[in-house]
Amino acid sequence: MKAVGLHRYLPIEHPESLLDVQVQKPAPQGRDLLVQVKAISVNPVDTKVRSPKERTEASPRILGWDVAGVVEAVGEACSLFKPGDEVFYAGSITRAGGNSEFHLVDERIVGKKPASLDFAEAAALPLTAITAWEGLFDRMGVSQDTTLNQGKSILIIGAAGGVGSIATQIASLAGLTVVGTASRPESVQWAKEHGAAHIINHHEPFVPQLQAIGLTSVDYIFCLNQTDQHWENMAEAIAPQGKICSIVETDTLLNLTLLKNKSVTFVWELMFTRAMYETADMIEQYRLLNKVAEKIDAGELRTTLAKRLEPINAANLRQAHKMLESGKTIGKIVLEHF
Repeated sequence: MKAVGLHRYLPIEHPESLLDVQVQKPAPQGRDLLVQVKAISVNPVDTKVRSPKERTEASPRILGWDVAGVVEAVGEACSLFKPGDEVFYAGSITRAGGNSEFHLVDERIVGKKPASLDFAEAAALPLTAITAWEGLFDRMGVSQDTTLNQGKSILIIGAAGGVGSIATQIASLAGLTVVGTASRPESVQWAKEHGAAHIINHHEPFVPQLQAIGLTSVDYIFCLNQTDQHWENMAEAIAPQGKICSIVETDTLLNLTLLKNKSVTFVWELMFTRAMYETADMIEQYRLLNKVAEKIDAGELRTTLAKRLEPINAANLRQAHKMLESGKTIGKIVLEHF
């Protein structure tokens, strides 16, 4: 079957950084689904995994952790899906990615594709929706009861990016007042269209900008880029007994003492954790993806697709990686059709 993979970890400008390859079509066993891939999306994790390092792969390493497709076959222990079902999911970082014509994935981390979306629109959502949902509800403990969130606020750093585009929507739907960060006119507009009630610039001190919109602090902060750079600003802006969640690893040690006097909670979110460790609640990703699909079909949430590329091949994936590495992308980049 066709796939896009790598043997060496190279700068994206190198023609061999991603290659068109042929690999054997897998067969499902246990709780695995065999999915015919219709569309894929790219995320910063793809560029991080592909980034230059002194290592080579004897067999092509296949990346890609956003898929929408059709179930072709199921393992003998599957009970949630059947052949012909349309699905969307992010998969597991510990297994081969979805940049291939067919892909194996555990059914417990798969959702039913929103019926109102095409495959490309659906492929834009899984990794970011899982990250946003888990970060908000599982890690920071935001209530899904909107009445309990009245008067509460959240600052989303990087509101126009992939995760930010869906996190602003979910947080707003939960009843929080959403303050997003953006620094360019186009990203400001995108963030406002996707649920941010207010916008501040993440290149400037947070508190004076919050005060200018009538807030002395925020109850929650969801950091979606450059944790190190924003750490002191976050510590100053968070309310006493507030909660901060970040998805971005740090290059330096964080001074947690800055949070002590306010009794602030800091927590990480990595949407691969449940699949990586096969946690007892791994099936929660199946449930949350289905909830997201229901809200999409009800018109309460919308896709964050911003750009389509066709077909799925190495040249287009190199282009998508290069766009992501520019740091200026808005929403999600999706590739469709092999």
